[in-house]
Amino acid sequence: MFVTNEGPILHADLDAFYASVEQRDDPRLRGRPVIVGGGVVLAASYEAKALGVRTAMGGVQARRLCPHAVVVPPRMSVYSAASKAVFEVFRQTTPVVEGVSIDEAFLDVGGLRRIAGRPSEIAVRLRAEVLAQVGLPITVGVARTKFLAKVASGVAKPDGLLVVPPDRELEFLHPLPVERLWGVGKVTSAKLRERGIRTVRQVAQLPEADLVSLLGPGAGRHLHALALGRDPRPVQPGRRRRSVGSQRALGRRRRTMSELDEILVSIVDRLARRLRGASRVCRTVVLRMRFADFTRATRSRTLPESTDHTETLLSAARSLLEVAQSLIYDCGLTLLGLSFANLDDRGAVQLALPLALDDLPDLASRAAAHGTDRPPIDLTSSRPPGRLPAPEPKALDAAMDTVRDRFGSAAVTRAALLHHDAGMEMPMLPD
Repeated sequence: MFVTNEGPILHADLDAFYASVEQRDDPRLRGRPVIVGGGVVLAASYEAKALGVRTAMGGVQARRLCPHAVVVPPRMSVYSAASKAVFEVFRQTTPVVEGVSIDEAFLDVGGLRRIAGRPSEIAVRLRAEVLAQVGLPITVGVARTKFLAKVASGVAKPDGLLVVPPDRELEFLHPLPVERLWGVGKVTSAKLRERGIRTVRQVAQLPEADLVSLLGPGAGRHLHALALGRDPRPVQPGRRRRSVGSQRALGRRRRTMSELDEILVSIVDRLARRLRGASRVCRTVVLRMRFADFTRATRSRTLPESTDHTETLLSAARSLLEVAQSLIYDCGLTLLGLSFANLDDRGAVQLALPLALDDLPDLASRAAAHGTDRPPIDLTSSRPPGRLPAPEPKALDAAMDTVRDRFGSAAVTRAALLHHDAGMEMPMLPD
């Protein structure tokens, strides 16, 4: 048995992905500050980040911080192709790859020492292959656990490599700010810093009960375990996404509810088509909002059964928007997002019997004629003669998808969206 002082997990993360692709494809942009997206920043090169530009920042603020930046429109199809090429390099390195997003993944290389060398050597080759085959810089963290590997890659950015030996994990982890802990966002960070907790070491030194009291049982136990370097989660190859989402930056202008409904319809149409294209169904619809004072709110609804039916999902999304109406008027909405969660494969859902409510009186009368309370089994239509059957709701979705796949997304649209500005929609970023 081989013994190594390196962890078997790599976290590979492309650097400023969208912006790096633009710099790769246009040599004039190399070494210059690049901002992808106009109304909202989808990505910024490290030259722009050095001046304070950040992802999801408003375009006006970004240009104020970096007036000489080059602003380019997003090219999602190009980014998707680059991502597929990078993931092919990952799979050539090891079969145990867990994608986290379009530009990052975990790789388990623990069983490759005999044929490929130590994890750090594999990481060096991986970075070289991504640069040679795809032309993009990538940072890799190497550690015993997924959490530590991700932290290592974050510390090593940009275009770096960092190995965390198992016997020096806490020495590496404890001096870092609490924001490096997985799951510590603005709200949790503020709660911890109000208590004078600024480093991971201070989190580790707190009794678990105190963290549970401060943050709740789930978050408290989770952060306490991470602060002590505990993360038993394995790399899961083939793991499928648990949600899909999209969001639209609205700017500072006040929007009417009619305008917000148009935006919502556009997002639902796009996401529902993605669900069907991937043969997935969802159970939960989540509305995400950001307001003029930079506060955020979410509203969600879980459906009685999983579905990929556009109108069913749109109805749930509209009800959430209606519930949030007073909040929107009071605070001013600057970003509207929607995600479909609790995803499952379409084949895993039990089909419902196609029994309409207005069939029931007719079936009851036929049962009475047969002298029993139980209706007879009849596979023919129970509707009165001359009455057209109700259309299958999913048939329209399938027809729309076929037309758009063949002639393009803009080939057919809703009348309500004829004059709708699609604006700057972007994939929902993970929490």
